[in-house]
Amino acid sequence: MAQSGPISSNVVLVGKKPVMNYVLATLTLLNQGVDEVVIKARGRAISKAVDTVEIVRSRFLPDRILVKDIKVGSQVVTAQNGRQTRVSTIEIVISAKK
Repeated sequence: MAQSGPISSNVVLVGKKPVMNYVLATLTLLNQGVDEVVIKARGRAISKAVDTVEIVRSRFLPDRILVKDIKVGSQVVTAQNGRQTRVSTIEIVISAKK
């Protein structure tokens, strides 16, 4: 998940906000005609990323969303005190069915 450079315009980064914020961001991208939306999260936000995809799939666009790919991994993160910890990551790629 570590990226060098700007974040692509089809990426939704899931963090501490309520799930519906990320659902709205995903729906907005899909309504703008983006082919694929990548939902990325790490650590405790992983469950929110999964919830985001499931809400979009089941409640807002039933039978119109295809989960293309799911990538899981981990990152080494250095805390402010210099301690390094490993954090789990997830990337879920979805697209609208044609």
